[in-house]
Amino acid sequence: MSTDAPMAQSPFDPETSRIERVLCFTAHPDDIDFGAAGTVAAWTRAGVQVSYCIMTDGDAGGFDPAQREEIVRLRTAEQQRAAALVGVTEIHYLHQRDGYLEPSHEVMRDVVRLIRQLRPDVVLSMHPERNWNRIQKSHPDHLAVGEAVTRAVYPALENPFAYPELAAAGLAAYKLRWLWLFAGPEERENHFVDVTDHVGSKLAAIHIHTSQHPDVAAMDRTVRGLMLEVGERAGLPAGRSAEAFHVVAVNGPGTIAGF
Repeated sequence: MSTDAPMAQSPFDPETSRIERVLCFTAHPDDIDFGAAGTVAAWTRAGVQVSYCIMTDGDAGGFDPAQREEIVRLRTAEQQRAAALVGVTEIHYLHQRDGYLEPSHEVMRDVVRLIRQLRPDVVLSMHPERNWNRIQKSHPDHLAVGEAVTRAVYPALENPFAYPELAAAGLAAYKLRWLWLFAGPEERENHFVDVTDHVGSKLAAIHIHTSQHPDVAAMDRTVRGLMLEVGERAGLPAGRSAEAFHVVAVNGPGTIAGF
């Protein structure tokens, strides 16, 4: 793919924007591993504390009818093992029903609660906009995660009068600096992370999710190819792999309260 067209510039400057804590929101076990495990591995290797929040239990996933009664337990165990491979041990669950996720106030309140508890520098989430080039990235639950998280980080997260029961419980309003979104339309991409040194860790994490990906060889080829394509879009040297994000500055030097 040509890289002649100018790319949108990310508002995030890794040289001046210190990251110490990241909170990642996804819909299902395995979403984070496909979308951002290389970046997560790079963060944890650098000493960043990364936590996951999985909104559904993945109860509608899998292919084997014999696993239906065990699928939630299986997918939870898979995600824990996969997370550990990229340096993540803290995983939160919202226990929403797989395939029925909506950006409801119940979900948004839970998102605000967790962000206020952990107070990360970066919230990473799935994108609320549909990717028409690869619609598999835009499962309705994925879009619901992106919409719920985006609505939650502004204005509810930083509004002390939104969900007042949270403030009453001691969870004060919090101004998030950065929202990183993945799996969105390519035209929204404005920040790329070179994950060449972490391709092995990312694939190892994906391989753990055996209940979801019976054709391991095809999955491996596809993921490697997609990362190389992103590296090309990012303008990296041939053979380098990357992950792509839409980075949004929620609060920064130019932010005015209420705007």
